Amino acid sequence: MSPKVKICGLRTASALTAAVRGGADYLGFVFYGPSPRNLSFCEAGELRLLVPPTVASVALVVNADDAEIERIIRVLGPGIVQAHGAETPERIAAIKQRFGVHVWKALPVASAGDIAAHRAYVGAADLVLFDARPPAGMKNALPGGNALSFDWSLLADASIDMPWGLAGGLNPDNVAEAVRITGAGLIDTSSGVESAPGVKDEALIAAFLEAAGSDG
Repeated sequence: MSPKVKICGLRTASALTAAVRGGADYLGFVFYGPSPRNLSFCEAGELRLLVPPTVASVALVVNADDAEIERIIRVLGPGIVQAHGAETPERIAAIKQRFGVHVWKALPVASAGDIAAHRAYVGAADLVLFDARPPAGMKNALPGGNALSFDWSLLADASIDMPWGLAGGLNPDNVAEAVRITGAGLIDTSSGVESAPGVKDEALIAAFLEAAGSDG
C-alpha cells in the first residue's frame, strides 16, 4: 500500500494546485518567521480558499503560544497542527484539548535513542514525525526543511507504539527507497520539491508524488 503524502511549506497557489493535482493527502503551511516558507496570515487566508475538502491542511508551528495557534486556526482552519519545536507531551495534550484539532509532533533523529523518545508522546500526540536532527553548529539550521536525512535503517526494526511518519531530505530520487526501508505510512517533503529555499517546483512536486506511489 502506498503511503500518505504531505507536501509542506506551500506558499503559492500554483504549488498548492500542483500538490492537489498530484494526489497529495496533506498540505503543509509554515508559521515560523525564520523559515523561507513562512506565511503571513493574509497569505494563509488566501491559500485556504484553494484547499479542496478532500485534502487536509496542516499548520506547522514552532513553540507557538495559544494566541498564535488560535489565530492560525481562525485564518487557515487546519485539521492538524504540527508542533516542530520543543513542545512537551503536556503541551501537545493541552493544544488538543483547547483547540479540538489533531496534533502531530516532529521529533529530531540522529540515533536509535531519538526514535525511542516517541514513547513520551503516546497518548498525547496523534502522530509523531521522525525528521533529521541538524548537526551541531549547522549554520541557519531550521527545526525542519534542512534537506537532511537520517539513517532510515533506524526505523526498519524499531518498535513504534503510535502512528508515525517520515521526513527529512526526501526527494523524488530517494522517496521510494525510503519507504521500502522504513515502511513509513506517511511521508513528508518540503525542501525536496524546491528549486531554491522556499520556492516550490511544480515538476518536482509531481515527480515526488509519482515516486511515492511506486513500489521502488
